[in-house]
Order: sequence, then C-alpha cells, then structure tokens
Amino acid sequence: MLKIVTAATGGLLLASLLSGCPAAVIGGAGMTASVAHDRRTTGTYVEDQEIEIHAFRLLQDNPSIKDRSNIATTSYNLVVLLTGQAADAQTSARFAELVAKLPRVKQVHNEVIVGTETTLADDSGDSYITSKVKLALFDVKVPGFDPTRVKVVTSRSVVYLMGLLTPAEIDAVVDKVRRVSGVLRVVKVFETLPPGSVPAAAPPREQPAASSTG
Repeated sequence: MLKIVTAATGGLLLASLLSGCPAAVIGGAGMTASVAHDRRTTGTYVEDQEIEIHAFRLLQDNPSIKDRSNIATTSYNLVVLLTGQAADAQTSARFAELVAKLPRVKQVHNEVIVGTETTLADDSGDSYITSKVKLALFDVKVPGFDPTRVKVVTSRSVVYLMGLLTPAEIDAVVDKVRRVSGVLRVVKVFETLPPGSVPAAAPPREQPAASSTG
C-alpha cells in the first residue's frame, strides 16, 4: 500500500488546513513556543506548513505520480526538500516541477531516489536515527546555538539537515551528526546566515555575592 508522508504534519494539522483554516491549527501555545526559538518569521513558519499541505494535495490530484511514488515533503523557510522513493526519475522530476510552482516556494531540493518503497522496519529505523540526531544536537558547543532550529529528516539512514544557521553552527552540527551511529550520510540543506547577522550570545550574568550577617 502506498504511503504518502508529509513531514511535521499531524492529523489535526492536515484536517484543519485542508478545510482552509490554517490559523486554527498553528495558533495557540504550541505555535508560540516554536516560533519563539525559530529564526523564521511567524508568517514564514505558517507558509512552510501550508506548502507541505499543498504538496500533499498535489499528490492526491496527480494519481500518475502518487501511485508510482512514496514522497515526503518538508518545507523550511520556503525551501522545499523532497525525499523518499519513486518508480522512475521522471516521476520525481514531475512532482518537483509541480511543487516548484506552488506560491512562495523559493527552491526545491529533489532528493527522491529511484527504488522500491521503504518497509515498516526501514521507517522505524529512520525515526530512531532522527531521534538520536536531535538528542545529539543538544551537545553542540557553539555559543547561543539552539538545537530546535535544525530540521532533521531521515530517509534510508541518510540524514538531511535544514535550518537558518551561521557557518560556525553548520560546521559544528554536521560534525556532530556524522558521529551518530547508524547515520549513513549527511546532506546539508541549510541556508547560511551572513556573518554578523545573528546577535552575539550574551555573556553569563554574574551571580550576586552572598551577603553575610553576624
């Protein structure tokens, strides 16, 4: 049975956006917490989720693509990553062309491979690797680095990394992820922030000296 996967979209998100009510999904505490740590604007954060839903619709509206592929769509800062499998290169290329024409899409990275659909065991292994990578990112030693700013996508043990990072952050993240067991290869889909565009991390505040009495 064909599996259609849109990254980072749960059932509630899918149902609400398909009904034309994206604000109902991304509003509230969950969205506020995510955006607070994100370098994307709130509007772009919303648009990324809408792009993923529109890509899902494209698959449904094009059975000649849907029936010959198992493609996952991930959008970050309006840059789209396509992963998964397709029966032939023409099928994945056609879908990439359709996605590229969606409103607000800046660029499409087509990483879909020609091959058979992944098994449940493959998918479980990829999920496990993603979890290990996300955990490893908390150990990246760069001042001011926030691991939640890195989008991690794993397909057949290949890890794709997205996000808006500085050159120092990118180097440290890639070095850390390459050391995670089970990672076959690391593919960078980052957008590099120019030097000086990110405020320097504030120095640690000094603790007030304890007052003595007596």
